[in-house]
Amino acid sequence: MNKTIKDAIEALSGIEDGATVAIGGFFAAGVPRILLRALVEKGTRDLTLACGAGPLMTAEDELNVLVCNGQIRKVIDSYALFRSATKGSKQLFEQHVRAGKIELEVYPMGTLAEKYRMAGAGIPAAYIPVGAGSLVEETIVTNLQEKRQERETRVINGQTCILEYALKPDFALVHAYEGDPEGNLCYRKTAWNFNQVMAMAARVTIAEVENLVSTGDLKPESIHTPGIFVKRVLEVPRIKFNIAAV
Repeated sequence: MNKTIKDAIEALSGIEDGATVAIGGFFAAGVPRILLRALVEKGTRDLTLACGAGPLMTAEDELNVLVCNGQIRKVIDSYALFRSATKGSKQLFEQHVRAGKIELEVYPMGTLAEKYRMAGAGIPAAYIPVGAGSLVEETIVTNLQEKRQERETRVINGQTCILEYALKPDFALVHAYEGDPEGNLCYRKTAWNFNQVMAMAARVTIAEVENLVSTGDLKPESIHTPGIFVKRVLEVPRIKFNIAAV
């Protein structure tokens, strides 16, 4: 089955206002920049962007336009703000977070990865020890007071564990180094990161691929994401971009 799409906007068809969209990447590595730019151009609003570890921080130009356009309602991430509060206060996204105009929900990085993996594996929830004894155990960590909820915990084998629910986005935008028309994907080095678990978790996964090869050219044992998880494939050029210090 040929899943290739020629146009980035066409690849994003079905993403409507209010959707939850996963954005792959670990800071600058493996960020689907072409699809992110298409999301800006599409103009879809009231979005929840589910991240992994700071992909929006290193796509600041795209992020600023999304914020200016009022397209973002909420961001889920493990590392979404600058380490420096002074520097962060000058960033448009953080200004909106501080003002309560955009909700920011934060999870430990490994917990967030597991929430995507659980969704891909069909596991609705699991008890996880990460965060026990900290603020993470007490409440969902968010900048909006009204969204903070008491966490459910359970002691298992003498250790306090927190109930975490699977995170299943409506769409996932992922970046792969290599792929074929059937949607089989290979990631390069650290660009593997959250792309793999997000591709499994989402209802619809859209992949931008730097090197599109013929079906059968990828070695089966080298495929990181099988095509069964991918609905659309967009061939993209390798682009240059500035990396912001975090």
